[in-house]
Amino acid sequence: MNMRRIQFVTGVTFLVAATLAGGGERVPLKKGDRIVFLGDSITAGGVGAKGYVTLIKSRLKEKHGDLDISIVGAGISGNKVPDLQKRLQKDVLDKKPTIVVIYIGINDVWHGEKNPKNGTSKEKFEEGLKDIIARIDKAGARVILCTPSVIGEKTDGSNGLDAKLDEYSDISRKVAKDTKSQLCDLRKAFVDHLKKNNADNKASGILTSDRVHLNPAGNAFVADVMMKSLDN
Repeated sequence: MNMRRIQFVTGVTFLVAATLAGGGERVPLKKGDRIVFLGDSITAGGVGAKGYVTLIKSRLKEKHGDLDISIVGAGISGNKVPDLQKRLQKDVLDKKPTIVVIYIGINDVWHGEKNPKNGTSKEKFEEGLKDIIARIDKAGARVILCTPSVIGEKTDGSNGLDAKLDEYSDISRKVAKDTKSQLCDLRKAFVDHLKKNNADNKASGILTSDRVHLNPAGNAFVADVMMKSLDN
């Protein structure tokens, strides 16, 4: 095996390991699975023609058409963890999911940039995630918990909310471990990708259109990372 091949295999192995870390095990998809994608405007955009939810739906249909897997998008712009708690029953549990992918945290951090009261405290963020997961577990579905991705794509640590976003990502990792939920570590995947692909230290334009919301490349990237959590 040549050096280029070794580097490729190592990179894929590392990304999969990072994606699956947290205590939960990846479970093979089964016939009749219903996957709900729960989140904010990033997830709302994910159901668009080139969105990550749509891309995942297409890939699963192509690879597992015989399993008749259904996909539900449950993203609402501006949502934070407390918002997900309020609408969990109606928008998720009533849909009878077997898998729930939770992609949240950006607004919990971002909205508190100028006024902490508009964000979500670290305590409420952790408590809220645990409440959401407990209720999903009780309903018999499994959880894939994603860390929040980016608020700015600069790679030198100069995005204004990098430190706080890392703190909240650590909380999500802890919650995944404590609840034995599967973790999809989007934060780490984004940071690693940008370090390799943002040589000009741009604030946006690599995976996002505005430092937060995904551009077509970002949607494709998220679909790739989430597929590693959803499917063997």
